[in-house]
Amino acid sequence: MDLLLISPYRDLQSHSRFLLTLRSQQGHYHSLILFRLSSGTQDNTNQEHVPRTEDEVNPAYKQLYAMESSCPHLGADLSHAEIEECESSVVAVCPWHRYDFDLKTGKSETGLVACTYAVEVKHDSADELDKVYVETPKGGTHWRLVELRPVSEGFDPLGLSSVPGLTLRHLSPEFADPPPPPVNAPIPNQDHTFPTLEEEPIVPLDKPPTTLMQWAVLILNTSNPTLKVERTKHAVHLFRTGKLASIGHKAPNAPRAPDVPPREESFAKNTVDPAKVKNRKNRAVMLHALANIEQWAWDIMARFGPSHPDLPPAFFSDFTKMALDESKHFTLLTSRLSAISPTTPYGSLPVHASLWESATTTSTSLRARLAIIHLVHEARGLDVNPGTIDRFRRAGDLESVKAMEVIHADEVTHVTAGHRWFTWVCAREGVEPISTFRDEVRRGWRGEVRGPFNAEAREKAGLTGEFYEGLRGEMGLKREEGKGIGDGVAALTIEY
Repeated sequence: MDLLLISPYRDLQSHSRFLLTLRSQQGHYHSLILFRLSSGTQDNTNQEHVPRTEDEVNPAYKQLYAMESSCPHLGADLSHAEIEECESSVVAVCPWHRYDFDLKTGKSETGLVACTYAVEVKHDSADELDKVYVETPKGGTHWRLVELRPVSEGFDPLGLSSVPGLTLRHLSPEFADPPPPPVNAPIPNQDHTFPTLEEEPIVPLDKPPTTLMQWAVLILNTSNPTLKVERTKHAVHLFRTGKLASIGHKAPNAPRAPDVPPREESFAKNTVDPAKVKNRKNRAVMLHALANIEQWAWDIMARFGPSHPDLPPAFFSDFTKMALDESKHFTLLTSRLSAISPTTPYGSLPVHASLWESATTTSTSLRARLAIIHLVHEARGLDVNPGTIDRFRRAGDLESVKAMEVIHADEVTHVTAGHRWFTWVCAREGVEPISTFRDEVRRGWRGEVRGPFNAEAREKAGLTGEFYEGLRGEMGLKREEGKGIGDGVAALTIEY
């Protein structure tokens, strides 16, 4: 049995479950949920290793379980499965249809079986830490851990946001996955930040959405960014906990994504050519630009879900997670903007919407969208993030540094998701991923994709040098000023 190192046990004590994304040398992806249940005894493993007899095992280590992240029934996300103790076993109950699966054997009373994986804890004498290992999946070799993400189970515990007519001011700012780090800054005054903000319920009074596709289109059509964030948090929570009727992408009457999402009037007036803001080095201007939320995750789900009914639930699990990250990043960055420059809240400085030109170019092809947006634009973010973070560190703004380090780590997983689903599409179409990616860039990008490249972050996300070295687009589409849409925008964006 091959085992993969996950983490020191003491680093897993912040949450009771974690999402693990693994990738094999052959490029196959597999997602697991690592459950850390209560042992019923006091757990001292956050301290240094305590010597034990050869046969003595910390009771907490017997309460670690690993299971595939998708329900074998219809592919529902099991990250928010309920845990129930039976007489002789512990089961995870799928939130969609209440199928239960034994955490040790994967067996269900329905006859279905979920894949489970052995978990072992080994003591490392080199650093005196107990470390958690998980059995690797079959069907691949040289598996590596590319994402370890805590799953937060806390979100609107009173269920207030499900009440039609409830507005933003009633909700706590808690994030579902994961909560942002402490930032010593006041929440921006919404009336000052968004002068056109009107009281509007998170759940519409008229025809509230019942499917993920309906929520996606509603969020894309929500012009106020704060309301967009709150609706994102609510929709993702409903999806994860099985409270939606369905994903809705197979429905014949699935709603259509807008060609270009609307913006608040005040933001629309401030929309400018990205070339006019890309060279500004002021910290407030940089934070404002980085917070320029684009909501790519909702767009790819709403735009391509109905035209690709074969997309599995795991696709929507990955991109709802990305949507939640986008909202988290917006909140982190606007909080920092409010802290360092209260007189220039979000919306008061020029913003750009140039990346929607790339969205328009790729609006008819899921493969092209994944290639251009997620493996070019977002991958460029991985290249420039370290330099941006270093500028804030040199300025002594360590709180912004913490926020951007969280964002950078998240965005590695976003490029990973882009790579995962790009290779999935290629496999479905019977084409080779690297040459196909380069062909997509040649058709959908203009000019050279320039370095320096963050090779380490790109490789972790699945992008080896064969993908991007010597990469150049030949697209003839030009903006009015004669510049290619790819020039000058990638270096501006941590967000999409």
